[in-house]
Amino acid sequence: MIVVKRNGQTEEMQFAKFKKVIDYAMDGSGLSDIEMEEALLPQLKDRMSTKQIQRILIQTATEKISVEQPQWEKVAAKLYLYDLYKEAAVNRGYGSKSFGYGSFYDLVQMLTQLGLYGAYVRKAYKKSEIEELGRYIKPERDELFTYVGVKTLAERYCVRGFNKEVYELPQEAFMGVAMAIAAAEKPGDRVRWAKEFYDVMSLLQMTAATPTMSNARKPYNQMSSCFIGTMDDSLESIFHVVDQFSQVSKYGGGMGIYIGKVRAANSDIRGFKGTSGGVIPWARIINDTAVACNQLGMRSGAVSVTLDIWHRDIWEFLNLKTNNGDERRKAHDIFPAISIPDVFMRQLKKETRVRDGKFYLMCPHEIRSVMGWSLEDCYDETEQGEFTRRYWQCVDHPDLKKEEVLAIDLLKAIIKSDTETGTPFQFYRDSVNRMNPNKHAGMIYSSNLCMEINQNMSASGPVERRISKDRDGNEYVAETRRSGDFVVCNLGSLNLGRLQDEQSIAKVVPVVIRMLDNVITVNHLPVKQAEQTNSNYRSIGLGTFGYHHMLAIQGIQWESEEHVAFADRIYEAIAYHAIKASCDLAREKGAYPLFSESEWATGAYFERREYTSERWKALAADVAACGLRNAYLMAVAPNGSSSQYGGSTQSIDPIYARFYLDEKKNAVIPIIAPDLNADTFWLYKEAHLIDQSWSIRACAARQRHIDQSQSFNLYITPQTKAADIAQFYVSAWEQGVKTLYYTRSRSVEVEDCAACSA
Repeated sequence: MIVVKRNGQTEEMQFAKFKKVIDYAMDGSGLSDIEMEEALLPQLKDRMSTKQIQRILIQTATEKISVEQPQWEKVAAKLYLYDLYKEAAVNRGYGSKSFGYGSFYDLVQMLTQLGLYGAYVRKAYKKSEIEELGRYIKPERDELFTYVGVKTLAERYCVRGFNKEVYELPQEAFMGVAMAIAAAEKPGDRVRWAKEFYDVMSLLQMTAATPTMSNARKPYNQMSSCFIGTMDDSLESIFHVVDQFSQVSKYGGGMGIYIGKVRAANSDIRGFKGTSGGVIPWARIINDTAVACNQLGMRSGAVSVTLDIWHRDIWEFLNLKTNNGDERRKAHDIFPAISIPDVFMRQLKKETRVRDGKFYLMCPHEIRSVMGWSLEDCYDETEQGEFTRRYWQCVDHPDLKKEEVLAIDLLKAIIKSDTETGTPFQFYRDSVNRMNPNKHAGMIYSSNLCMEINQNMSASGPVERRISKDRDGNEYVAETRRSGDFVVCNLGSLNLGRLQDEQSIAKVVPVVIRMLDNVITVNHLPVKQAEQTNSNYRSIGLGTFGYHHMLAIQGIQWESEEHVAFADRIYEAIAYHAIKASCDLAREKGAYPLFSESEWATGAYFERREYTSERWKALAADVAACGLRNAYLMAVAPNGSSSQYGGSTQSIDPIYARFYLDEKKNAVIPIIAPDLNADTFWLYKEAHLIDQSWSIRACAARQRHIDQSQSFNLYITPQTKAADIAQFYVSAWEQGVKTLYYTRSRSVEVEDCAACSA
């Protein structure tokens, strides 16, 4: 038989060469290489390419991955890496005898010349420094990857050519990102910090957010994950925010938009009664913008839209994604979220007996016109706080139009939408604003796309236009506007599957905090208002993934008091070291501009969370004296793809299943729980089988230590009663959970316990 090599040359097929590849992949697995050889032989054909043969080997290994033999995942990973090394050797011109990693300096030069690396990376480092960093790369760390991990990293994050050619290998990707982020350091410190950043990434102790991992080192280095805009009640403001969203979406950011200030349907416009179309038409425009601005065709834009539950358009808003009703009033590509005040939850529980569970829907524009203030601009600091007082003032005002409903009926509509679409997401606005450490500088109206970001936000002012002339006498139109707080957050996550104790956390957290702070400095943001907000707050979002993985390794059952206590302890440790690291950075580089008068500065942040130990008291004193570098520090994101290449479980979620097939556009990928063995098997209880009250309790325990929020999912089945779902929502609110992300429903066709049947 003849084989076609990757460079196009042909030669006689030599099975010994294939056996060498198999031996390389099987080494240390404890599996028999005979199985691979027997699977390969019948599929060999004359004039096959070596690339096709390698893909057959990879496919064979992935098909053998199972709960009984999880070692095949590592075999598949090594075969995939072998394929990457060979492809890179051809595309980088190494010749047929080269294998694996080559000259890192030559790669940086080549990718810069091709326009795939930004010139700023090369300019920030001397040739000798790049060569030193190249020698520091550890190719053996590729063996830490699982199959799905290396495949995700290589296909989504490693730099490829315009025709998807393989150029950058995994460890080079980590070093390229590290170099781009370390460019924020002083010239003499950059190499040292690039090595430290590389180490925490390449050892899979943390993962950078998708925009950071994708765009750091590239010509347009937009590295932020999350943006939030506030839409005022005017055409100019509405389309200004839509334009901002289009720019964010173009460069890979997800966005949240608060539309609660927009007047309701049938409200007046300039005094003409019944003329407003309400929020639904604007939601549809946002929806169409998300579809149109599709990130170079890779994926549609992603956006959540938040409306207050007391807004008169709430009924139609709750049906935006459902499949029944008028399609002209639907928006299937956005993610609706509702902002819920405490007063609604109290009416739901009928604590206020006089009102007997009744709730009232109103128009924010009419409230502004009649009352002279905006109801959405305040919140409850206490049970009968300013929002509750003003809400009932509006209800009792005879000149305000109101729709009387039962709170329980609204909840039923929420549950119906949740079980059909997984949305709306829920944002408990009073809980969020009470715990806001920067309430002296603003207000939080909503969250981002994934419901973990809680930061001050405000609409930009109206645009002012004037005609001016340049030096040559040419006329132009100059536009100015007051900048609002356009939220931007830079994310990174600790891999709890690899950081099992406080000693490890204490070592890694300061490095990650510094990385995220540097991202703010070197970032290229698509919206000018975001630059100003980023500068004022320097907000970051340190998160975690591998949570269930950590519990399994520790031998802790999900449904246990031990779990809740462990969650409280581990997240307190993360919070302590994150705040300490930010304080140390402030001592070195200066505090964020709005630090003065914040609850960080006054000590109220520590008092609210009852941090009374001696080390917390000492840290609070240090923060008061030196400041904090970052206004917001912690936020737990979903970590979907990053947890895959990090080789652990997703975010704070329990596993979906111990083993399942993930269907992608071009492949079916086997996913197996990490470190699955006889000891961990029973500790990996699957998400839809878990009593969600335990998940809520653990979420509440973590929330105490997280200054922002968590992408927290609830898992239900068709057997879950509506009353139980309602109780989950109430329980989450009562325990101080700030936000709820998806309500994930699964149709259970087989009633047998998955663990027992396995």
